[in-house]
Amino acid sequence: MTREEIDQHLQNIGEEALLMDGFDEALIGFSKRINEPLLAVYKWQRMVQILKNRDKMTYEEAVEYIEYNCIGAWIGEQTPIIVMPREL
Repeated sequence: MTREEIDQHLQNIGEEALLMDGFDEALIGFSKRINEPLLAVYKWQRMVQILKNRDKMTYEEAVEYIEYNCIGAWIGEQTPIIVMPREL
């Protein structure tokens, strides 16, 4: 899904979400709970693949990047969710 398609979807449903730059292909959907903002949800494994393919990172470098820059980043109550596998 492209950023334009994601933006169009959000516009169609009348919602806003904080999105992570460079990981549009890892977006798997959105999370919503009562009285909470809409949250973008990303697939961890796909994020690793994007970094390995696009940025030529090793697996270890990709994991470190995600842990520090994505999982470790608090950007407010709309900080995206990253779904991880049960076993890494």
